[in-house]
Amino acid sequence: MIADPSPLRPRQPPVAFEQGLTRHWLGGQALPTHIANAVNLLFPAGERFFIRSVARYADRVEDPALRAQVRAFFGQEGHHAKAHERFFDLLREQGYEIDRFLRAYERIAYDGIERLCSPELRLSATAALEHYTAILAEEALQEGTLDLAHPTARALLLWHAAEEIEHKAVAFDVLKAIDPSYRLRMRGFALATSTLAMFWLAALLVLLVQELPRRGEREREKSTERIPPVRRRFIVRRVFLRGAREYVRRDFHPSQNDNLHLARAYLAGIGVL
Repeated sequence: MIADPSPLRPRQPPVAFEQGLTRHWLGGQALPTHIANAVNLLFPAGERFFIRSVARYADRVEDPALRAQVRAFFGQEGHHAKAHERFFDLLREQGYEIDRFLRAYERIAYDGIERLCSPELRLSATAALEHYTAILAEEALQEGTLDLAHPTARALLLWHAAEEIEHKAVAFDVLKAIDPSYRLRMRGFALATSTLAMFWLAALLVLLVQELPRRGEREREKSTERIPPVRRRFIVRRVFLRGAREYVRRDFHPSQNDNLHLARAYLAGIGVL
């Protein structure tokens, strides 16, 4: 089943990176900013892992519509990886040491865990991770979690969010075409959930530790605007718990989450639909 037969297309990021980025770019507060920065650190290597995992089976996809979706998926994910690497440069300019974490993350996740997993399990984990990224994307576009973000970060993350929703079913549909077993889907979901939580938390701690010497300055910079509670608690309840509740259903398909209109409205609004 193809969630949406309309064609996908890769787009260049509509982001003015030269505008730079404020240090605490989400509401002027360190914790919300670094929760977002932390998951951003996972994206480029993760997007390339998604491409490898799906590409392994691309020649076994018989449905012409899905084959076209797969090709566009590669293009979109490739653009995402490159754009987030430019975002890394902005973090480095602010003085954050991120490269040691990035090297360790890639060594453990991709030189280690990826090589120990079968190709089928990698594809299954990719499908599950795409479900999580689609939930994050929906939150960003529907709940306003980026309303107080610096324009550079907001433009990057909302463009990324819209395309994640567009291609949310591609890896899942390839998995169903290759091996529709529920057991394989659940094994991939367990791997995806544990590794996403582990690396996201590790990245967050790496960033927060670097804030300790700057506590006084942080207090002076803090915005008087209040981050709504959803921005502080949505990760566990609205991402991981929701993701699990939906994904474990035997009849689950990403198209059951009616959020494509959010992506299309945003992309139309910035003139790149």
